[in-house]
Amino acid sequence: MALDLETRTQLLDTVRRFVTERLRPIEAEVSENNEVPAAIVEEMKALGLFGLTIPEAYGGLGLTMEEECLVALEIGKASPAFRSAFGTNVGIGSQGVVMFGTDAQKARYLPGIASGEIITSFALTEPEAGSDSAAVQTRARRDGDVYVLDGAKRYITNAGKASLFTVMARTDPDKKGGSGVSAFLVPRDLPGLSVGKSERKMGQQGAHIHDVIFEGVRVPVENRLGAEGEGFRVAMQVLDRGRLHIAAVCCGVAERLLADTVAYASERRQFGQAIASFQMIQAMIADSKTELLAARALVMESARKRDAGDNVTLEASASKLYASEMVGRVADRAVQIFGGAGYVADYGIERLYRDVRIFRIYEGTSQIQQLVIARETLKRGG
Repeated sequence: MALDLETRTQLLDTVRRFVTERLRPIEAEVSENNEVPAAIVEEMKALGLFGLTIPEAYGGLGLTMEEECLVALEIGKASPAFRSAFGTNVGIGSQGVVMFGTDAQKARYLPGIASGEIITSFALTEPEAGSDSAAVQTRARRDGDVYVLDGAKRYITNAGKASLFTVMARTDPDKKGGSGVSAFLVPRDLPGLSVGKSERKMGQQGAHIHDVIFEGVRVPVENRLGAEGEGFRVAMQVLDRGRLHIAAVCCGVAERLLADTVAYASERRQFGQAIASFQMIQAMIADSKTELLAARALVMESARKRDAGDNVTLEASASKLYASEMVGRVADRAVQIFGGAGYVADYGIERLYRDVRIFRIYEGTSQIQQLVIARETLKRGG
């Protein structure tokens, strides 16, 4: 159920103040230390950010897709590493349980996910299964009342802090593609599960990715998520919501970049006047504003369609494709308008420029989104 207007306004105002007063002042510190301070994470928990999408019955806020996108827009105005701290809990790390979990699974895990006591992670990508996500090789062999997992996952967000993994593993080796893949809820403390080192990345310092290794991990049958062979369906439905969330974050970052650019262009003087008065600068600002408005409209309309119960696989992919490509162009223009100042660390523009590059890769690359959009358009007949 959607929030009433007053509650929604209060929530967005609270998040907006949190971004302005608590997050943005420490962006450089987070980047330098490669860590979001524990005190900030605790504040996020107190604000309910870890439970945005968890049903109220399990201690969450139970936001609609539209409301989630509005919050993501506001959070996107701070460095993306902050969103990553709770992003898996509200998205790909929890929504499998929300959509496909049994009553027992929901009761066991969702309250802890909503409070932030449980940090979640979504383990699909492998060394040989990235864009080709149906090529999962991690095995889950049935052995009585358990499945035995063996394999490796790569570039898994929040794996270093996660206490619960949603893992895609092949239960039927004779079936090719997604039909032989099942989903499992795997607690971190099961013997045989190990997490690799934090990878050094181009951007988003403070948000961590790791390899996750499974060596004879015995997972109870009751931890299977959905029916056997249904894992790929679980993953794709989870990703529909995740793609809309990421698209909204992209719009938030673009709004931040544009506001910073306009402020700088209005103050920076060349040839005796503010550079904002130069038409070629204005053209870049106009292009950025227009693309941002188009992306935001697409994202919010798609979110409302999902809330209405429509199949939005096409719209979610279109939103993610356009918004992630859009924010890359906005970031590039921002660096250009800032000139030399945009290339040095003091202004933060170069950091955001690096941060947004990953948006075109995770939750499905731009090229995968194009394939999904084409497939769904052909299926719909136009």
